[in-house]
Amino acid sequence: MFAETAAILSGNPDIDAVIEVPSRAPAAKSLALMRQLWRRYDLAISTQPGDRPTAFALTAGRQSAAVTDENTNGRIKATLLSWHVTSRADMHRVAETLQLAAALGIAAVPEIVAPRAAVASPLQPAADYVVLHAAPFFRYKQWHSDGWRALAAHLQERRFRIVATGGPTQSERNYLDAVWDGIDVVRADGQLTWPELATLLAGARLYVGPDTSVTHLAAAAGCPVVTMYGPTDPRRWGPWPSTGLEKPWDTRGELQRRGRVWLIQNPLPCMPCLKEGCLRHTESHSLCLDYLPMAPVLRAVDEALASLRGP
Repeated sequence: MFAETAAILSGNPDIDAVIEVPSRAPAAKSLALMRQLWRRYDLAISTQPGDRPTAFALTAGRQSAAVTDENTNGRIKATLLSWHVTSRADMHRVAETLQLAAALGIAAVPEIVAPRAAVASPLQPAADYVVLHAAPFFRYKQWHSDGWRALAAHLQERRFRIVATGGPTQSERNYLDAVWDGIDVVRADGQLTWPELATLLAGARLYVGPDTSVTHLAAAAGCPVVTMYGPTDPRRWGPWPSTGLEKPWDTRGELQRRGRVWLIQNPLPCMPCLKEGCLRHTESHSLCLDYLPMAPVLRAVDEALASLRGP
């Protein structure tokens, strides 16, 4: 597990230990870890089709299973593995991973286990609150700041406390300083561990965020989720509700709902382009998000809040 995100597995009752590796480890360090793990396990599984994850599975287990790409490199890996399933661009990543369970003769369980903190963060309000996550890791997945500010005003009119989450980097902090300038929010960006964040999300009346890791964590935590998607294909990367995804996401649509997740898109002819924004790099803008109007967002937010009241 990458060291930067290993804490997301905290509290999972099915995991005995986590071995952390840097996301960009030098080749020598990866090889040293492979030697350390050589044939230590009866079975090693890689849920990622990349070269390094597959190499770890092949070296760590006396038998191995992995997801492989549908190309020459993937077909070569498949011949070395005990079991494999082929990656599909039109299948959700969680569903794809569950195929590994089927290949191994294990009953698939679609529920997601989110981490939990032993004690909630002191930043978690006692009153009803919503969580807004305005800053995705990449600029091209970013909704406009005017929308976030209008959404905050809409929620404050309904007397919700607002908790603003985000990452620890200075550039992200600067962006959030501008977004939330003059608005009464609890700033939790960069101050929560993964378990504390999951516990915060589990207690929220609502979460709203873009296509980013915290949105997936919110869906796993079980709170109502409203998310804005742009270049990314929801069929592959849409949030997976905590109880499972009974019906796959459609490629495009102004407003879709699956369980407790509402997914909004700006259905332009080019959307989803599957590219890194209009300029094809991570700091690019995306017109589909820059011009995503407030109306469908507010509609989804009101529907999500109303859903908590039951029939």
